[in-house]
Amino acid sequence: MSTFIEILKVILLGVVEGITEWLPISSTGHMILIDEFVKLNVRPEFMEVFLVVIQLGAILAVVLLFWGRLWPFCSLELTAAEKKKLARKPAAEKVFWTFVLRFCNIEKWILWLKIFIACIPTILIGFPLNDWIEEKFNNYFVVAVTLIVYGILFIVIENVNQGRKMRIRKMNQMDYLTAFGIGWFQVLALIPGTSRSGATILGGMLLGASRTVAAEFTFYLAIPTMFGASLLKLIKFGFSFTAWEVLLLLIGMLVAFIVSIFAIKFLLGYIRKKDFKAFGWYRIGLGILVLVYFVFKRYWAG
Repeated sequence: MSTFIEILKVILLGVVEGITEWLPISSTGHMILIDEFVKLNVRPEFMEVFLVVIQLGAILAVVLLFWGRLWPFCSLELTAAEKKKLARKPAAEKVFWTFVLRFCNIEKWILWLKIFIACIPTILIGFPLNDWIEEKFNNYFVVAVTLIVYGILFIVIENVNQGRKMRIRKMNQMDYLTAFGIGWFQVLALIPGTSRSGATILGGMLLGASRTVAAEFTFYLAIPTMFGASLLKLIKFGFSFTAWEVLLLLIGMLVAFIVSIFAIKFLLGYIRKKDFKAFGWYRIGLGILVLVYFVFKRYWAG
């Protein structure tokens, strides 16, 4: 019976991860509340790894849904003009350019270059400071404040953007500087309660991207970012899992994967018709709830 209960808890955590990772409402804020009432019967160091590594399931959902837009390899026939140009090149260059022209989608490689550029701030600042930030800021007060602050920002920015013509309405219109700027907003998400998707979507909108483009780029940016974060956690942990822990991880990842598919589809459909204000109000309400709950808990405990 206890095994069944633990699996149910993992399923619940996977559902919460799959929803809150992509909606701009902060997975950390929700996990803090859930951890108050639903605790896995596992060692603390594994729980820390679990909450990060189940994100791999969410990443796979992005890979599946956007495979056609992200896979940079293809199979094309060379035109007569291309063959003529290649014939005049030295042998080494000819092999290289034949491969590029026949099997590489240049537009998608350019997109991946923009994604990499957007990752640079996290690589330089985010990963090195991640443990220190978690130690100093991973508490209910910071989470509550960031939930409320970013909720207000969503409402304010949507009001400011009403009637504004966005300069980036398609993904191929995004320039390298804008991608780099969005990467700096992703660094802000290291503060617990911010929401990685929330910070990057807000950043994209502030830099002139439409809601749809900002959200899609956020999904793409999650692939290397979350994979890197998960890999770092696994390396620190040492891959020393028991069979039971591996099972819990696989279940959590599977549930996060399935739920993420629906969450991503929901968000993309939602923002085609509506703005982010509802998410802003939700964040404010959740932030107040977190603050009130823990203040009362502390008061009654004292």
